[in-house]
Amino acid sequence: MLPASSNRITELLVRWQNGEAEALNALIPLVYTELHHLARHHLNREREGHTLQSTALVNEVYLRLLDQGLKVQNRTHFFAVSSHLMRQILVDYARRHRAAKRGEAFEKVTLSEAAALMPKAANLDLLALDDALKVLAQADPQLTKIVELRFFGGLSIDETAEVLGTSQSAVKREWATARAWLHRELTQTASPA
Repeated sequence: MLPASSNRITELLVRWQNGEAEALNALIPLVYTELHHLARHHLNREREGHTLQSTALVNEVYLRLLDQGLKVQNRTHFFAVSSHLMRQILVDYARRHRAAKRGEAFEKVTLSEAAALMPKAANLDLLALDDALKVLAQADPQLTKIVELRFFGGLSIDETAEVLGTSQSAVKREWATARAWLHRELTQTASPA
């Protein structure tokens, strides 16, 4: 069930996208707490000692939302887009971290739901997952969207179905397909050929 402020958030998003600057001032306090919670959700999946803080992640998302001028349909879509941006920021951060290490072993990123993708692995390389998702996006963009919304965004089956405008049963079926595909892809990547 969506919070009571859901309609207010959607209304303010529409007004802001229509050029009303004051709507943004009213929107920020309503979404900040949820964005911060979403950032903590993402960061809880990161390796120990990760230096990026949830406030910095929220601020970076906010700046990217302003820069990109994204069009969002409603509250749920706004948080799905925000979650996708957080994923991109964390992948960029991991790439910079890897580049800074110059030749040392790749840093593994711990993800709390890694068992759903790779039951035999406690750690998952975020960059390998991102690469796999790029391949999946070429084959089936819908499956990639479901993974982003469910795995990275923490959305429920119901919320994912709402964002995508599809049925819950379709989301369940496609979520299972995407997890199986990613498991196979990541297992092949992790195993030397």
